[in-house]
Amino acid sequence: MMRLSETHLPRGLEGPAYDRRAVRVGQVHLGVGAFHRAHQAIYNQACLAAGDLRWGIMGASLRSPDVATQLNPQDGLYTCLVREGAETRASIIGAIKSVLVAPQDPAALIAAMSAPDVQVVTLTITEKGYHLDPATGALMMQDKAIAADLAEPDTPATAPGLLVAALAARKARGLSPFTALSCDNLPDNGGRLKQAVLDFARAQDPALADWIERFGAFPASMVDRIVPATTPDDLDQFEARFGTQDLGLVKTEPFSQWVIEDYFAGERPQWELAGAQLTNEVAPWEMAKLRLLNGAHSALAYLGNLAGYQTVDQAMANPAFERFVELLQDEAQSTLTPPLGLDLASYRAELKSRFKNAALMHKTYQIAMDGSQKLPQRLLATIETRLVRGQDFACLALGVAGWMRWQAGDDEQGQPLEVQDPLAAETRELYRKGQNGLEKAASLCSLEAVFGPSLSRDPRFVSTVGAALDALLKQGACASVEELVQKEAAR
Repeated sequence: MMRLSETHLPRGLEGPAYDRRAVRVGQVHLGVGAFHRAHQAIYNQACLAAGDLRWGIMGASLRSPDVATQLNPQDGLYTCLVREGAETRASIIGAIKSVLVAPQDPAALIAAMSAPDVQVVTLTITEKGYHLDPATGALMMQDKAIAADLAEPDTPATAPGLLVAALAARKARGLSPFTALSCDNLPDNGGRLKQAVLDFARAQDPALADWIERFGAFPASMVDRIVPATTPDDLDQFEARFGTQDLGLVKTEPFSQWVIEDYFAGERPQWELAGAQLTNEVAPWEMAKLRLLNGAHSALAYLGNLAGYQTVDQAMANPAFERFVELLQDEAQSTLTPPLGLDLASYRAELKSRFKNAALMHKTYQIAMDGSQKLPQRLLATIETRLVRGQDFACLALGVAGWMRWQAGDDEQGQPLEVQDPLAAETRELYRKGQNGLEKAASLCSLEAVFGPSLSRDPRFVSTVGAALDALLKQGACASVEELVQKEAAR
C-alpha cells in the first residue's frame, strides 16, 4: 500500500488548494501530537488557503521520533477525519512542512525557532512539560531535566531550555523575540509559560531575561476539541476506503474552539478565518472549559473505566453516569463567572452531545493519563471554592476518589492497569499505606504536590473524599454513582 504524499493522494480526496512549495515556515510548534494536528494546524490551514503563505508550521517532538516517522515520509501531509454519528468527513492537511525531533538534534530546533521568518512558537506539551512547582508556580530548578539544561544550555531537552536558547540566539542576531503561545489545558497557561521561560533565562543570563520580559509576549489561550488517539483499526479502515496508507491520520469531532489573548510580540496568523476568538480576557473561558468539560471528563475516565466502560460514550449511555455528570457540572457551574457570549446552559447541552458521540470512541484510559497533573485545575480548584463558600461537593469528591482508586493499579475485575503518571510511584506507595478507604484517602491527601497545603490539611475535604473512596472499595464505581444520584434525587 502506497503512503500518502505530495505525489500520491487518497482516492476521492484533493490535496491542499494552495501551492505548498511557496509556503514559508512562520510558526514552530512544540509537541506536534494528534491534538495539534486536529486543532491549531487546521487554523493555519485556513490562513494558507486564504493566500497568506507565511504561516507554514515546523513541527517538533520533544521526546519520541514517532510523529516525524509518520509525517516526514508523507511530505508533512496527513488526513483529518471529522466524525459524528454515521458521518465522516475527510480532508488533507498541509500546514505542517516537516517535523524535527529535539533529542536527535536540538541545534536544528533552536535554529528553526531563531529563523527571521518565525513569529510564533506554539506549544502543546502537557502540564508536566512546564516543570513548574505546583505549590509556588516557579520553575523547579532542582528538577533533573532543568538542571541538566542549565548545565548544558547549548543542548537543551526541555521546553523552557529550548525556548530560552532560541530567544538568546535571536537576541544575538538582532531579531525581536517570537510570541510564545501555550495551547495546553492550564489556567493562566500564558503566565505559566512566561514564568518557566523567565526563571530559566534569569538563572542563565539576567540581561536576557530582562530583554525577553520587555519585548516578548506570552498570551494565554483556551483550546477545545476532543481528539481521541488513532487506533490500528482507524488506519486499516482508512486504507480500505481510500486505497492509501496514512500513518499520520487523526480523528476528531466537528466542534472546535480557540480563544486567544490578543497580545503578540510581532505578526501572527489570522486564525479568525477558521473561527478563533481574540479577546482581552481568556481566564473565564478557560475556567468554564476546565471545570465543566475537563472536570467531567476526568471523573468519567476514572469511574467509568473502573466500572468497565472503555469509552466516554459507553459511560454516558448509563443513565446514572449521565445524571452524575449533570450533577457534577451543577457543582462546578456555581463557581463560574461566565464571560460575555458564553451561555452555560447551551454549552453544557453541547458538551453532553459531544460526550455521547460514539463515533469518536474516546478512550477513558487516554483521559486518565497524568491525573496528578490534571486534578488540581479540573476538580480540586472547584472543590476549594465550594469549601470556602460552605457548599457540599459530593460529586466532585467521588471524581477525586475515582482517581485515588485508580492508583491501585488494577480495575474492579482485578485486571492490571498501567498508571501512566509522573507521580505514579509516589501515589502507589501512599495508596498502599492505608487499610481502608478513609486511611488511603488521608495518605494520598498528604501529597501536597497534588492537593496543595490547603486541601491536604482540610478535615472536611479529607473525610468527604475518604468516605467516597471507602464506598468505591466496598461496592464499586457503578453502585457508588447510582447511590449518589439517588441521594441527590431524594433531596
